[in-house]
Amino acid sequence: MLRLLGFLLNQGVATSREYCAPSLDATGLPAFSEETCFGTACGECSAVCPTDAIAVADCSNGANISLDLGSCIGCGMCIRSCTQGTLVGNQSTAIAKESRSDLIISNVERKETASSLNKKGLFSKSIACRVVSTGCSACDLEIAACGNAIFDMERYGIHVVASPRFADVLLVTGPVPKAMHEALKSCYDAMAEPRKVIAVGTCAISGGLHKDGYSQANGVENVLPVDLYIPGCPPHPWSIIDGIRKVMSQEAQ
Repeated sequence: MLRLLGFLLNQGVATSREYCAPSLDATGLPAFSEETCFGTACGECSAVCPTDAIAVADCSNGANISLDLGSCIGCGMCIRSCTQGTLVGNQSTAIAKESRSDLIISNVERKETASSLNKKGLFSKSIACRVVSTGCSACDLEIAACGNAIFDMERYGIHVVASPRFADVLLVTGPVPKAMHEALKSCYDAMAEPRKVIAVGTCAISGGLHKDGYSQANGVENVLPVDLYIPGCPPHPWSIIDGIRKVMSQEAQ
């Protein structure tokens, strides 16, 4: 017992003090550098993308690359295939967006969207989350990691509850196949107003690799209204915490 106590005391503080620290052990989602793209003369990035998240078109000042982060699974194949270095890894974990259109970025039109976490929103003090998994264990594991000693989401007032009747927000993971549509609607209907929905991960946003298949697994947006989108396959725990805090700052509809 004394040896164990000594070991724990020598470890120091395990909780991360830096909010939304960059993911140093992963490439991250793609982002654009200042390097010029060859355009359709190359097209390697769009050719290797497994989810058709990249579109390349020639324009007057070079090439216009459109990248849908809501469909990107973060495989890094586009980055490795880009000989010009136009596509690079983005290690930022503050990537949640309130609009689906904000997840579509371009090397020509760079959209800057900011969301303050200091606004006094409806759930600014605390928020109760109900996780609904529709088939993605990876995202579920990352949500579970949000509660460990490193990230400790409860210090921000974020709590996971067992019943939708006690929940303020639904954290939906997985591609939401047809067999889960009614169950998800029932869970949403059991919540009291005001209520929020967060699409956690690429599958929940667009269906990812499963989209347009026989199971109609095209994400949660076609089933429920979505208040926030957290891209990634799976998203980093900091990305999930940052997304929930942005919902906490949102005003009531």
